[in-house]
Amino acid sequence: MCEYINGAIIQEDFNTEEYIFDKSNGLWYELQGDYYIPCLTVPVQDEKPIGIWGQRYLRYIKTERKALYIELLTGGRLNTYLADINEQATEQMLLLTKQMAEREGVTEQLKAQDQMLWVQRMNNIRDRAIEIVNHELIYA
Repeated sequence: MCEYINGAIIQEDFNTEEYIFDKSNGLWYELQGDYYIPCLTVPVQDEKPIGIWGQRYLRYIKTERKALYIELLTGGRLNTYLADINEQATEQMLLLTKQMAEREGVTEQLKAQDQMLWVQRMNNIRDRAIEIVNHELIYA
């Protein structure tokens, strides 16, 4: 197998025919059985935390948009892209929740007067905001 250290291929004996270098495309090939297989790796990605929205989007593109998933994965941009989607979805969720609560009169005063009513209305608002974010960002 090819070994990679800091992007360079390391092998013990370059005189064998196990590895060859193709100058026309700049790739190393490894002999496996009767075939030479290119020694390829996926580029290192920045590690950013991916929240619930990023995980939902990842599950969606893995099953429904495979070409996009492969492109992002092989380009080394998958983690960053999912983190950005997660951030956008979180911001949109918070903004929608705040706007709906203000429009429907769900305030701290209502919370002090009737906690159960406030919880019911906020749960309803949150559920509607989740549906909007899912429809516009995640499953679009």
